[in-house]
Amino acid sequence: MRLQRSVIAVAALWLGAVLAAPAWAGQPADQLSASIDRIIKILNDPELKRPAKAKQRQAAVRRMASEVFDFEEFARRSLGRHWDARTPAEQAEFVQLFRLLLERVLTGKLDLYDGEKIVVVGDVIDGVRGDEATVKMLVGAKQGAVPLDFWMVQRGSHWRACDIVIGGVSLVRNYRAQFDKVIKRTSYQQLVKQVREK
Repeated sequence: MRLQRSVIAVAALWLGAVLAAPAWAGQPADQLSASIDRIIKILNDPELKRPAKAKQRQAAVRRMASEVFDFEEFARRSLGRHWDARTPAEQAEFVQLFRLLLERVLTGKLDLYDGEKIVVVGDVIDGVRGDEATVKMLVGAKQGAVPLDFWMVQRGSHWRACDIVIGGVSLVRNYRAQFDKVIKRTSYQQLVKQVREK
């Protein structure tokens, strides 16, 4: 019964988001939505869908990723308390390795995209200086709408994601737990080796 109510609630939220005018959208949602629209355009391009164009398609999506993500902040939050113990050179190296890891993971997921509807539900600006925000979305799926939250940080006039929460599961928290476990069990150098190998 509780599950049925949850499904009905999500379905109602989905329907409301589809029918509602986007008057609620603020700058974080607007910028993220525009970037996602461009990525979907790449994914739907018939020319780039050809198997021979797979690498070109992935490269185009990776170029767009820098428009969507703040990889340094994503990496910093994922490394958690171990970040401050690293030298500037180690931090820069980790950001690059983490970026490659995240791009591979996300590109693999995007390759599964099959025209699912993506709807921006709204955004909430918070943070001490109003420079953080959460953009809430719903993604259509066979089993129902899946909530997708982007945690955003403001960099100048641009908003970029530093975490994605998929169905209540945070990528940052997930990576932080894995990274912390490796460092405690072995060393930071071993973590770098594992991330590089992935």
